[in-house]
Amino acid sequence: MDPGQFDLVVVANRLPVDAVIDDDGAVAWRRSPGGLVAALEPALGSHSGAWVGWPGAADLDLEPFDADGIATVPVPVSESEVAEYYEGFSNATIWPLYHDVITPPESHREWAEAYRTVNRRFAIAAARAAAPGATVWIHDYQLQLVPRMLRSLRPDVRVGFFLHIPFPGVDLFSQLPWRKEILEGVLGADLIGFQRAADASNFRRAVRRLTGLPTHGTTILATSPSAPPRAVRALPFPISIDFDAIDATARREDIQQRALAIREELGNPDVVFLGADRLDYTKGIRHRLKAFGELVASGDLTVPGAILVQVASPTRDNVVAYQELRDEVDTTVGRINGDFGTLTQVAVQYLHQAQPFEEMVALYLAADVVLVTALRDGMNLVAKEYVAACWDHGGVLVLSEFAGAADELSQAIIVNPHDIDAMKESILRAANMPATERRRRMRALRRRVKDRDVAYWASSFLGALEETP
Repeated sequence: MDPGQFDLVVVANRLPVDAVIDDDGAVAWRRSPGGLVAALEPALGSHSGAWVGWPGAADLDLEPFDADGIATVPVPVSESEVAEYYEGFSNATIWPLYHDVITPPESHREWAEAYRTVNRRFAIAAARAAAPGATVWIHDYQLQLVPRMLRSLRPDVRVGFFLHIPFPGVDLFSQLPWRKEILEGVLGADLIGFQRAADASNFRRAVRRLTGLPTHGTTILATSPSAPPRAVRALPFPISIDFDAIDATARREDIQQRALAIREELGNPDVVFLGADRLDYTKGIRHRLKAFGELVASGDLTVPGAILVQVASPTRDNVVAYQELRDEVDTTVGRINGDFGTLTQVAVQYLHQAQPFEEMVALYLAADVVLVTALRDGMNLVAKEYVAACWDHGGVLVLSEFAGAADELSQAIIVNPHDIDAMKESILRAANMPATERRRRMRALRRRVKDRDVAYWASSFLGALEETP
């Protein structure tokens, strides 16, 4: 295959812009949310880089184009492939399995075949875009077969892979019928990045048990009949956020005024608790509501003195498990408000809608306590965003031990979300924490997040990849 022109190629399921199609079929582009684009944009600009990804709408076959200064290479995905590769194998097989089987994964051979087909398409697009000796950085669970496919097409390129979600223990991973194929796919990379050291260790252990390949410390010796042995490193690189951008936004006068207005709209309660998540069964929203509801029922928290604002952004609405979760959350919120709300005040202010960036920063400022109680999470950037927004050091973070952020943010109140009584105690502790302790903890958290921001994450991974022999 002839080489392309780009020295750095990022490969992700989605492009840095989303296709928006109007009623007439015209395509417009909207910048994708999230920190990955902000993290990689400088590197792409300085390395003559391109981004390979799906435009976000089915059956769009587009030529490469420039999006806000980023060269993009769109990969088409058909409507049936969206159902089988994305909603099926990626989000109904891999996602629940990698999140400790909180909900049972489904396994269908036609989904696995669609996953192979789409991964091969991504690999071909990356191979065509990469210049001789280029660096290719592949992202996340939707594209675990791409590293090996790309290496077979372009053995001259340096390949990195980063998994943004947890990697399960070997006993859970072994349930996957295509377990060896996935491992061999990822092992096509020279450097494999994970959120936590435990995830990297789980991966190396799975490789030893299921492939028989030897490991030495953090290195795996990958062998194949048609190529010489390669040393593949599997290491933690915890992802982060754009600290300076959030901090600067939180310091703006209009954002501070909006935060005050939010508290007023909520009835000026003594304590505002905030949960901000995608509506996903991994995020522990049901457990959080149960703990809060019991505290209100017992009188430890009272309405209108305390209120929980729960932002739950819609996601994967076509997956049955998510439809069931929404119904359960709707019912639980209605029951708590019916039992403990008043004519003018709810106990839980529930928003099943995504919030704009600036509104989220204002919500962080308005909150006294943020509850990040995920049952399993690769990192959870909401925790870090909240810390970055707390420039006045006034907030308290309650953080699940099962979120990757807990490894770094030890000054948070760390909680086991499966233990409802312990979570209730942590919520009360946060609500009643003395101001001096709040400030001391938040100062330490902010130093950590500022020093290890998203730019640090990207440069650390790419630097390690560049050092690969």
